[in-house]
Amino acid sequence: MFRRWHHSHDHPEPGVENEAKQVNELKAAIGPLTGHTLQFCTDACLKRYLEARNWNIDKAKNMLEETLKWRSTYKPEEIRWHEVTVEGETGKVYRANFHDRHGRTVLVLRPGKQNTSSHDNQLRHLVYLIENAILNLPEDQEQMVWLIDFTGWSLSNSVPIKTARETANVLQNHYPERLAVAFLYNPPRIFETFWKIVKYFLDPKTSEKVKFVYPKKDESAELMRHHFDTDMLPTALGGRDNSQYDHDEFSKLMTLDDAKAVGVWKLDDNVHNNKLGPLKNGYSLVEGEAKASVPPAS
Repeated sequence: MFRRWHHSHDHPEPGVENEAKQVNELKAAIGPLTGHTLQFCTDACLKRYLEARNWNIDKAKNMLEETLKWRSTYKPEEIRWHEVTVEGETGKVYRANFHDRHGRTVLVLRPGKQNTSSHDNQLRHLVYLIENAILNLPEDQEQMVWLIDFTGWSLSNSVPIKTARETANVLQNHYPERLAVAFLYNPPRIFETFWKIVKYFLDPKTSEKVKFVYPKKDESAELMRHHFDTDMLPTALGGRDNSQYDHDEFSKLMTLDDAKAVGVWKLDDNVHNNKLGPLKNGYSLVEGEAKASVPPAS
């Protein structure tokens, strides 16, 4: 039913001294770029595509070109919160008000809070929040963390395999090396069957980033403490923070971030003349633009 992912081992990692050379070769292979494609294809971005294709320049080029085609039609940077806010009413996916111990942005996913049935809208909502997580990465970070809380999840409210497959496709092919680790918190036994299907079409590098966490197991508790400050972690995920997702407050934050995205992507005539400075997270930002703070309740 699905085409299994075949991992390629074309070239070993080149070492720091040769990374710049490989990036420049990929840059030359792509050719001249303008507008959003030029802004997207930073050196950090090119490096991620090279890593995803084991430093094979031809394969990295093909992968990147497919992403540029996808972005030109899907336009993820132009999605705004008001377009997807219905999907977020239950807090089934949201950006957390804390980072992991490495300073990486955290997305909380709660599949048991599913509230809609539209495959396209669900994916658009997730893409919006992936873009938002990238927008809010610290300058020294390229990757995000996913915390997936299985409270209330069952096969009856699970996403269709089509949605799971398309989500995996978007994450792997258009956001390569953006996921640092995904924690699956307290998944029910029945999920193991669902996972075997999903894992079948995941890149092995991606599936290796998935960690199963069972709160009653000491090693799982230690894993969470290693990656997170438990004072900031929600109680539902084994932490001590009792605050709940507040859709109104989160919507205010996303509205602020939408304004920030306008500046980042130069989507507003008012910012066209501002000077742009490179960000290590793979995008560029209007210099001096204030960053919105995350509200304490999420």
